[in-house]
Amino acid sequence: MRPILPDSSWYIGEARARRDPLLQLAEHALSRDIATCGLIHAEVGRGIRNKVALSHYLNAWDAMQFIESTPLLWRETLQLAWELDRQGRVLPIQSIHIAACARSVHAVILTHDAHFQEIPGVDATDRIL
Repeated sequence: MRPILPDSSWYIGEARARRDPLLQLAEHALSRDIATCGLIHAEVGRGIRNKVALSHYLNAWDAMQFIESTPLLWRETLQLAWELDRQGRVLPIQSIHIAACARSVHAVILTHDAHFQEIPGVDATDRIL
């Protein structure tokens, strides 16, 4: 099975709905890899109000497949952004970089953000299948 890359909107949406996103991911981690990247850590982590909760997230993220934001990956982000812009689809650079991260490990993006549907070569869903 392909890895799952939950993006910030999914973590935030699940937490707002009073569902524990880390518990959901732990269940799926038994059968497939869960991926993450530094941009997602920064986006999600900045909104966590409690230090204990932040520590819980950091520990969970440490157990996930980490996608490094290498110069090559940033170049892919730029190329993807450039191509999308020329097509008239100007998307947030954060979404484009997360998409580049997902493409680099062939992950499915778990998201509540419709932007990912506009990015070629990306599979995105709001449910873990």
